[in-house]
Amino acid sequence: MQGIPITSDTPPAFVGELPRATDVVVIGGGVIGVSTALFLARAGQRVVLLEKGRIAAEQSGRNWGWIRAQGRDPDELPIMLEAARHWKELSARTNDSIGLVTGGVTYLAQSPAQLARYEAWLPHAKAQGVGTRILSPQETAELIPGMSRRYAGALYTASDMRAEPWRAVPALAAIAAREGAVIRENCAVRCLDLSAGRVSGVITEAGRITAPRVVLAGGAWCSLFLRNHGVCLPQLSVRATVAATSALPVVTPGGVADDRLAFRPRMDGGYSLAAGGFHELFLGWDALRALPKFLRQLRADPFGTRFLPGAPAGYPDAWRTARRWSGDDTSPFEACRVLNPAPNASKVRGLKRDFAALFPQLPDFDITHAWAGMIDTMPDLVPVVDHVAVLPGLILGTGMSGHGFGIGPGMGRVLASLAADQPVEHDLSRFRLSRFTDGSGMRLGPAL
Repeated sequence: MQGIPITSDTPPAFVGELPRATDVVVIGGGVIGVSTALFLARAGQRVVLLEKGRIAAEQSGRNWGWIRAQGRDPDELPIMLEAARHWKELSARTNDSIGLVTGGVTYLAQSPAQLARYEAWLPHAKAQGVGTRILSPQETAELIPGMSRRYAGALYTASDMRAEPWRAVPALAAIAAREGAVIRENCAVRCLDLSAGRVSGVITEAGRITAPRVVLAGGAWCSLFLRNHGVCLPQLSVRATVAATSALPVVTPGGVADDRLAFRPRMDGGYSLAAGGFHELFLGWDALRALPKFLRQLRADPFGTRFLPGAPAGYPDAWRTARRWSGDDTSPFEACRVLNPAPNASKVRGLKRDFAALFPQLPDFDITHAWAGMIDTMPDLVPVVDHVAVLPGLILGTGMSGHGFGIGPGMGRVLASLAADQPVEHDLSRFRLSRFTDGSGMRLGPAL
């Protein structure tokens, strides 16, 4: 598989016949849904995963490829460490290299104040046995030689990893299929099938599937899916732009971010570049409804989001996207098989300029391709992983807030345990759905 993104033009790899009944249906073929299906199959459950477009065609195949414990919300950290163990085990079981490398992650500090904020996260790392440490200016320059900027120091976790997401997630899907999961691409779930208020299955564009439990892991589409069933989820989707360079000498084996730029090496010899802390929000009806719950986040980072007047036609929160439909109607999920937003062209030019300026010793290089993805995010920057109380039988896993790729196998195992009524082994109270309606304040936490 060359480069990215996977689009609706990519030939589907999973086209098997659908059963009439199963134990669990998983909606969404990103890293969360694929990992959930994999661990359900391992638990002996009959599981069907349904993806409206292509496996990993949306944000799960368009992200930075970082697999990091560094900077995580403390409540996510135990699940992230479990995910790291799964990544190593699953990488060894794939039929194709996913580019898994332990190269470390480095956050560069522009000022002593920022370095102090990074240092304040260290107790959380220590509590979980993560060997994160603070680097001095000299140690930072030695770790990443050749940088033209002088930094106050850095936060560094040597054990963090990276992989190629557009290769990794399809590889995980192939493992899930080999272990018994039924996976079907190009098959949208229009809505839940309900009996006496409980989930009894799903209605797809190819017909009904009976199942007592459904896991909704549809990323940026979850809020729209739930709204059709009368459930309000304050979730926004923001556009993030990434670019890839031509082959270059290696300046660092891991992921690095400062106030302007994030970068990491790629399997093809180039680098993936992104603008750290910058994203764009298309305003729509659901965004306007949810914005009050995001006010604290916006105040904490007032310049990190650029607002755009409206999403392209067919996007989850486009002004004319339907908010109500029945199982007999063609759903919005069929109208837009793959979210394939155009990258921000000026941002791509800026990424090239900033990377070249940071490493002036590098030879001239090209941007070989650029892309964008829609990141599903929550007001407090942590996901929802919970049963949906008003729709018994539905389990929700969404709002990974740009952290989903790395933690995917861990969250997938957790969701599989919820769906199979098995011990979860982690405290999920931080991720409960009711925190948005029970009067709780929005706690952003010390995540970086």
